[in-house]
Amino acid sequence: MGGSFGFQIIAALIVGLGLGLVAKYTGSTKADPNALGATLQTIGSSYVSLLQTAVVPLIFTAVVSSISNLRAVSNAARLAWNTLLWFGITALISVLIGIGLGVLLQPGANTGITGEGEAPSKVGSWWAFLTGLFPKNFLGLGASTTITEDVATTTVSFNVLQILVIAVAVGIAALKVGKAAEPFLSLNASALAVIQKVLWWIIRIAPIGTVGLIGNAVAIYGWDTIGSLGKFTFAIYVGLALVLFVVYPVLVRTHGLSVRQFFSGVWPAVQLAFVSRSSVGTLPLTQRVTERSLGVPAATPPSPSRSAPPPRWTAAPRSTRRSPRSSWPSSSASSSTSPSTC
Repeated sequence: MGGSFGFQIIAALIVGLGLGLVAKYTGSTKADPNALGATLQTIGSSYVSLLQTAVVPLIFTAVVSSISNLRAVSNAARLAWNTLLWFGITALISVLIGIGLGVLLQPGANTGITGEGEAPSKVGSWWAFLTGLFPKNFLGLGASTTITEDVATTTVSFNVLQILVIAVAVGIAALKVGKAAEPFLSLNASALAVIQKVLWWIIRIAPIGTVGLIGNAVAIYGWDTIGSLGKFTFAIYVGLALVLFVVYPVLVRTHGLSVRQFFSGVWPAVQLAFVSRSSVGTLPLTQRVTERSLGVPAATPPSPSRSAPPPRWTAAPRSTRRSPRSSWPSSSASSSTSPSTC
């Protein structure tokens, strides 16, 4: 599926670029789009809306499920701390790479964009960030209404941090309740599986959404404006390549693991995330390759008579190293409801 899907995305980019140029040079503008421009705009915005619709239930059910699965982990506190620690380390490295490339390549230069930037209407603060963590309602939703030409338009938005706070609180409460929370956790696990399946369907139609998004961008801004951002795009891809092919191999090898088997295991999820531009949408495939290709045990704890298999991508001693197929244990067909990240 990975290769075919990647080809579909590339084809969609080309088709979207062509349709966008046609719409641009037939008089379509952002304020007054023609039939083709309006169609591309509708397709692109509709696809983004589909992704946004799945985010809230996915985050809630995934976080609650992940916390509830800590029941099967004896060193949950250490696992959580190591996860946050390495997330912070890799994020810091990525930020430093981004800053370095920005200073070195100056991607904003010669883009044809002139004029002084306007000062922001308001500036955030740590206090505002902390107070913003407290949800105003159970769903963490907010609504705003704008009136234009005597027409009122109401838009609903959500705060991801507030949803995380709610999900963490519910997950911890379910752990504390114990056996009485089993029906709720079972329902949450079933809901997560259903949401992941729906999200997978949305990702599968990503080529259609790509045609609309790219075509609409070209129709609005034109090829000249987008082409001038080529240096900016180049800087982004250089940064991604450094993280993927330098930082990750160094970290993997530092921990005594096989770089080749690591990339062999995670590549389907990496490829889908790259072409779909959605880490959230890649969660189902990420979970699958983490369990089946990398040998990370599922959430269900092994029985006392059967020990959990070691990670399949651990580098074996040179004297006993065999081929990957013969040295890896057989994969388990069981599935987990907790999303894993590569």
